Parts: sequence; C-alpha cells; structure tokens
Amino acid sequence: MPLVKALAAQLVACLLAALAIKTGVVPLRPIWQAALAQGMLACGIAAALRSERWWLPIHLGFVPALALAQRLDLHPLWYLAAFVLTALVFWSSYRTRVPLYLSNRRTADAIAELLASRGPGRMLDIGSGTGGFLSILATRLPEWRFTGIESSPLPYLMSRWRSRAGANAIFLRGDFFAADWHEFDVVYAFLSPVPMARVWSKACAEMPPDGVLVSNSFEIPGVRPYRRIAVADRRGTELLLYRPSSGKRRTGR
Repeated sequence: MPLVKALAAQLVACLLAALAIKTGVVPLRPIWQAALAQGMLACGIAAALRSERWWLPIHLGFVPALALAQRLDLHPLWYLAAFVLTALVFWSSYRTRVPLYLSNRRTADAIAELLASRGPGRMLDIGSGTGGFLSILATRLPEWRFTGIESSPLPYLMSRWRSRAGANAIFLRGDFFAADWHEFDVVYAFLSPVPMARVWSKACAEMPPDGVLVSNSFEIPGVRPYRRIAVADRRGTELLLYRPSSGKRRTGR
C-alpha cells in the first residue's frame, strides 16, 4: 500500500505538471521550475493520501533531484552506486514502513539512568541501526548485556564493526519479530507508529513479568504508558514506558 500511494502521487503529479506546462501555467525553461512544481504537487497529493510524513520530503525532492543529476552529466555507474547504497541502508523499509531512526546521546543517557536503577539485566534493541546507541550503553553499563537486531545490511555491518572491542553488546541481522524476547528485561523500540500494536502483542506474549517495553516517541494504540520520560534534546524526545505484564492480565494469559 505505501508503494502504491507513492507511485500514484508521482504519476498524478507528473500528469498535472505536464498539463501545467502545456497550458503555459508553468514554463518548461528553466527546467528547475517545472521540476519543483512537480515535487510540490507530489508532496501535496501524498499528504492528501495520508502517506507517512517521512514520504513527503522524498516526493518533494525526487524529480528536482533527477533534474539536477541530469545537469551534472554523471556517469550511469554513479546512479547504480546510489541505488545500491540506498537499498543497503533502507532494505525493507518499503515493507515494514519503518525508516532508519537513530537514537541520540541524550536518549542514551536517559535509558542508561533507567537501566542503572533496575540493576544488572539484559536489554534488546529492536531495529538497532548503526549500533551507536547500544555502544554507548554498553560502555556506560558494563554489568548489563545488550543485543541489537537490525535487518538492513549496511547499518548492521556498521554496528558489528563498532562492537568489535566490546564484550557486553552483540548485534544480529534479521527480523526482530522472529527473535525470542523471553530472556530480555528491557526491550527498546524506536520504529514508527505502524508496527507498535504488533510489538505490544509480542512483548505481552514473551517478556518476563517484570519486563519493561520502552518506545521512543511512538505510542502503542489503546495502551497507556505507566511512565513518560522527557528527554531534553532538540527534537523533544519522549520515552514511553510500558509493562507487558499488564497486557497479559487483561487478556487472561
């Protein structure tokens, strides 16, 4: 569905831009005016189709970027390299609708304080990206054991390289929904609104009774967090803490 929306937004915007050029509303020269008009139309159509917000700048800049690349007269291999790099970074984002979000150092500080108050344990980062977040925690809390799971190849390789000298952090490549969460005291998620209901169901089914699910910024539909932690960073990060054991009690498990 997201890809269908994206394709529809681009095609309709191209048709409208072509009509605007033919009727003289938008000049064909210089080309950047027509490209920018198409980008603005695509962005507006995507917003009307209720695409996720992170799609909007992609729609806005896609055709203008193509026009700029054409003027640069780049060798075709550069386009292939850009495609391969993008695929290695975002890999399954089109399917999971989870972009690459990276947790910052102040968020790591807040999580480190939370973990220190619990004592030694094990934490799982689902969608661990390039591994910087867990590397900070592993250094700060040597008595904890950290596991990160990432599906995209390039971020995963970067996380493995970062963890080469650490003994209390490991990184795995794969689907975190296919992993076993029974052994983890804390599960950390910085994903998107799309998978949060499924994340909650898995946490309720598998996490231990005193386990804590921490969601960075994205709420679980219909579930109230037992605690909110405001992070003093520029983006106004909020950590939402949930007890999966409460979900088990409501469902009778």
